[in-house]
Amino acid sequence: MKPSTRMTTGLVLGALVAGTLLMQTAAATGEAPPTAWFWLAAIMLAGLAVQSIRRMAALDGARLYGLLTAALFGVWVVYFWQLLVVAFEVPRVLLPPPSLIAQSIGTHWPTLWGDFVQTVLKAVLIGWTLGSGLGFAVAVAIDRLPFLQRGLLPLASLTSTIPLVAVAPIAVMWFGFDWQSKAAVVVLMTFFPMLTSTLAGLKASGKLERELMYSYAASYSRTLLALRLPAALPFMFGALKVNATLALIGAIVAEFFGSPTAGLGFRISTEASRMHMPLVWAAIVVAAVTGSVAYAVLVQIERRAAFWHPSVRGR
Repeated sequence: MKPSTRMTTGLVLGALVAGTLLMQTAAATGEAPPTAWFWLAAIMLAGLAVQSIRRMAALDGARLYGLLTAALFGVWVVYFWQLLVVAFEVPRVLLPPPSLIAQSIGTHWPTLWGDFVQTVLKAVLIGWTLGSGLGFAVAVAIDRLPFLQRGLLPLASLTSTIPLVAVAPIAVMWFGFDWQSKAAVVVLMTFFPMLTSTLAGLKASGKLERELMYSYAASYSRTLLALRLPAALPFMFGALKVNATLALIGAIVAEFFGSPTAGLGFRISTEASRMHMPLVWAAIVVAAVTGSVAYAVLVQIERRAAFWHPSVRGR
């Protein structure tokens, strides 16, 4: 281990130990009002936390350091969220502490799992697959038959301008209150980004490479599979990553306008009306973690599928 790495590790561990000790004080647990010494210690700890994150981010080498920096930043955000919410006695209706949210996740895990299945494994996954697949197919059709560009592209752009709050109630009326209506909204939201990104990617292959394929008398399908689609992979994965977050947002918002007795959007809407904010934040945490994991998985797949591309090699 290099000296700079040892110093950074020691600084990080020291900051975490100091944070643990501060969290054991009466002011941090809500048993007594905070004193001037408590605020002084909190300010010093904040400076120590910032310095530890900066040192960790400055380390060169393995990709692991980047992951550790992000994890350390997240730990300190949650830590000071807990510390300040308790110290300032913020009402739970406005902002519950992370400990209460974690407790709510543990208590209502069977309910949240059912919501996850309804929203993510049904509406989001199916809608994201259909929307992205349809956008890819239409892009290839437009590229193969350029005259379609004048008719299909304006219609496709029109779908991206339709407000979500306007189409969600219509989808409920057409497809019912179950996950099918939410999947239809997701298809509408993910279609256009995949279409435009694939079209841009199909044009990204070099002129010399296309001329070489033409000199070999390669057919359109052969050129597409051997040259143009590989060149379009970074563009397509960019659209897939954007669509992963759009699909989750679209499905949750669509559930506000009609849903069965399950779903993350349904849970957020229902429990917010009951002022049960820890469960609302628990559903938000589940959605946020799901979106982050989906994005990270797509990034890893992209690194293996398009490892040769400069945009991927440089990461």
